[in-house]
Amino acid sequence: MGVEMRMHIFFPALALVCLGLSGSTGSGALRGFGLFCLCVAAVFVRETARLIVAACFNLKLRAVLLLPIGGLFAYANPESQEAANKGSGEFAIALTGPVVNIITAFMIAAAAIGAGGDVQLLARPLVTPDHLVRSMVWMQAGLGLLHLLPAYPLDFGRLLRGNFARVHGLTPAGRAASGLGQLIAVAVMLAGWLVVHSPWLIIAGFFIMIGAQIEDQGVFFQSVVDTVHMREVMLTDFATLSPSDTLADALGRCVHSLQEDFPVVRGPQLVGIVSRQRIVEALRNDGNGYIQGIMSRAFQVARPEDTLGTTIRRISAGHGLSLIPVTESGKVIGIVSVQNLMTSMSLLSEQRRLESEEASE
Repeated sequence: MGVEMRMHIFFPALALVCLGLSGSTGSGALRGFGLFCLCVAAVFVRETARLIVAACFNLKLRAVLLLPIGGLFAYANPESQEAANKGSGEFAIALTGPVVNIITAFMIAAAAIGAGGDVQLLARPLVTPDHLVRSMVWMQAGLGLLHLLPAYPLDFGRLLRGNFARVHGLTPAGRAASGLGQLIAVAVMLAGWLVVHSPWLIIAGFFIMIGAQIEDQGVFFQSVVDTVHMREVMLTDFATLSPSDTLADALGRCVHSLQEDFPVVRGPQLVGIVSRQRIVEALRNDGNGYIQGIMSRAFQVARPEDTLGTTIRRISAGHGLSLIPVTESGKVIGIVSVQNLMTSMSLLSEQRRLESEEASE
């Protein structure tokens, strides 16, 4: 569906837990791996359904980070994220995951009972490598029921955050929901350890904690970058190229510059962007030519008063572009690139610290 799928490093590590519950040799290892595959299937079912619902609401996603408790969405642009937070799409997506998992569980149970075998769906333990059919049912049902908890980033936790955000703002709501999610995660782990004696509840609580921390870091990062403006981090000492420059001349300019990407200007007007790598590749493959023949005309521009958060979202939605020119009255007055962004942010932080110390003296 055009969405990048990423898997958290701890997700494959769950396979080791499944092997540990079943034994590491012979048929036990095969059943343990099968149990892990059932967990992957449960996540796959819910995330596929959520992606379809997101597409129905015209919400554009850039990536989904997969955890054993489900996926964390990263939206492709601010408009989609705002529409998801404020519109009915958020409720539909949050409802889709649990409903699809529970319906799938009922369908598998009905098929197993209808086949006439000795299924014993209510026997304990509910999820075990020794009975994969029963585990298939309860893995689906358990994942669906888990998301009814008001723990962010679970589905109903997201609804809780959305309602809180409409009153108090997105950043305070995100921090509060993430904190609540971590508290519920601890409670789930303790219940699994002391009350129910279920390793699966402990695992679920552990991954709720990880998901809440990931979201908390994202909210914190967003709150920081939204206070920084482009004029504070843009490079003002930069080189430009002309569309009439030859590739050989441009390569000579590249030798004496640390830039990886160059704005291409005709007079004061920005007409394209070209990278050092693109220049070298064109010279190797096609020989000398002109910049206008290889420059990219698909680019984003920023204004000096734009926030860094807005610019980062433009870079991430820019289909591989790593540079955004900053323009004022149609003239390029600075550039922001991934290459220099972290250095500029570090220096800006140090500058603000020194200014704060001078103000307090």
